[in-house]
Amino acid sequence: MKRVKHFSALPYNDIGVFLQELRQLKGYSALALEFLILTAARTSEIIGAKWAEIDLEKKIWTVPAGRMKVGKEHRVPLCIRAIKILSNITSNRNPEEYVFSGWKQNKGLSNNALLTLLKKMGRSNITVHGFRSTFRDWAAEEAHTFANETIELALAHTIKNKAEAAYRRGDQLERRRELMSAWDYYTNQHSRSKD
Repeated sequence: MKRVKHFSALPYNDIGVFLQELRQLKGYSALALEFLILTAARTSEIIGAKWAEIDLEKKIWTVPAGRMKVGKEHRVPLCIRAIKILSNITSNRNPEEYVFSGWKQNKGLSNNALLTLLKKMGRSNITVHGFRSTFRDWAAEEAHTFANETIELALAHTIKNKAEAAYRRGDQLERRRELMSAWDYYTNQHSRSKD
């Protein structure tokens, strides 16, 4: 039996205060971490994101199959704050350019950039991956109008039941858009930041 590794996570009712603190910081790492929180994405998906994957008009980020843990393309609906983050990034929007640039030219952020940022914030008690649990806990406790399947799709989790997986064809993009908008609303309502 495969052992599940649990990552230390921020309690969801503390997310507003955390984001208020995070929004005071400058740089791509801070923007990338907030974007990760708002999209419930994995670190590798964030640091590898290129402008070619972003459609600001349709408000969708399409992560190619080759960069996904399950090897399947994942469309991520972008909430208002996520679009604002992307719109405020100074870039020529070259399709091959990384959205969140690293120190070296034509490179994205390093694997440890977001974890290093958490440590600088004095938050070594939580992990970057733990923000996916923060989102999942919020969804389970507060987002009662959304089906478990919708929440799992937002996290790009695979369906363990092979029969169910065989019949599921859609990705519930519009329903997930509503879910991520609700998450965006929750994070902003629980933050004193007017950003």
